[in-house]
Amino acid sequence: MMARLGIALLNLLGRLPLPLLRALGAWIGRVLFVLAAPRRRVALRNLELCFPEVPEDQRRAWARESFEVFCQTFLDRGWLWSGSEALVRSRVKLSGALHELEGDAPTIVFAPHFYSMDAGGLALPLNTTREFTSIFATHPNPVLDQWFMAGRQRFGKVRMLNRADGVKPIISCVRKGGLLYLLPDMDYGPGDSVFVPFFAVPDAATIPSLSRFARLGKAKVVALYSRMTPGGYEAVLTPAWEHFPTDDHIADTARMNRELEAAIRTMPAQYYWVHRRFKTRPQGRPSLY
Repeated sequence: MMARLGIALLNLLGRLPLPLLRALGAWIGRVLFVLAAPRRRVALRNLELCFPEVPEDQRRAWARESFEVFCQTFLDRGWLWSGSEALVRSRVKLSGALHELEGDAPTIVFAPHFYSMDAGGLALPLNTTREFTSIFATHPNPVLDQWFMAGRQRFGKVRMLNRADGVKPIISCVRKGGLLYLLPDMDYGPGDSVFVPFFAVPDAATIPSLSRFARLGKAKVVALYSRMTPGGYEAVLTPAWEHFPTDDHIADTARMNRELEAAIRTMPAQYYWVHRRFKTRPQGRPSLY
C-alpha cells in the first residue's frame, strides 16, 4: 500500500514545473545528507579513496551535491515514467555518435551508474527502432518491481532480461543485432570479479562482463554517459571503442574503468557514490570501510 501511495505521489509531483521539482529534490537531498549518516560516510569514503589529491572540503561538497542529484533524479521519475512522450522528448536529449545506432551490427552500450541512467535508458529507444535489451534483478517489492519494469519499457522495443536467467539469452539478443544496455561498474561481490585499478584504488573488484559479452556476441562497444541538466537530461553516445574487446578480459576491464574515470571527472557529483564500490577485497586485505 505504501509503495502505491509513493508512486502516486511521485506521479503527482512530476506535474510540477521542472525548476520547482528540482528545488524540492535538492532540499530533500540536503536533509538526507545530514540524516542518512551511513550512506554519507560511504560517499565520503569513496570520494576520499578515488580523489585523495582533492581537498577534503571539495570532496564533501561533491558528496552533498551527490545526495541532491540522487533525490532530484529520483523525483524526476514521476514525469520520466508517467509524463507524455512529447514532454519526455522535450527534456531528454541524445547526442554524440548517433551513427553508431544505425544498421544492425551487434552493439553493447556501456551505461555506468550515473544518477541519470534511467533517463539515458529512455533516450535510446526514443531515438532508434532497434530492439533494446537490458539486464535487471527483481526488486523484492512486487509493486516497485512492476513500476521499474513498466517505466523502463514504456518506449520502443525494450526487452528486460533477468540476471538469474544466465548468459545465453543475453548473447542471443546481441548476436541478432540488438542493443544491449549494460551496467557492469558496481561491486557485485567476489563471484566472477577481477581486481583492476579504479581511480587511486589499485584493486577494485570489477566484473568483466563487458569484455566477455562483446567477445561472445561479436559486438562493438559504445558508451552512454547520462547527465542531469537544468532543462532535463543529456545522454551522450561515444564512438565505438577501438581495439575492444581483446583476448585479455582483465586488460579490457581495466580499460573500461579508465574510460569511466574520464567520464566521472566531467561530473563527479553525478556518479553513484552511495554504493560501497570497494566492499569486495582481495583475500587477506582489510576492509576499506
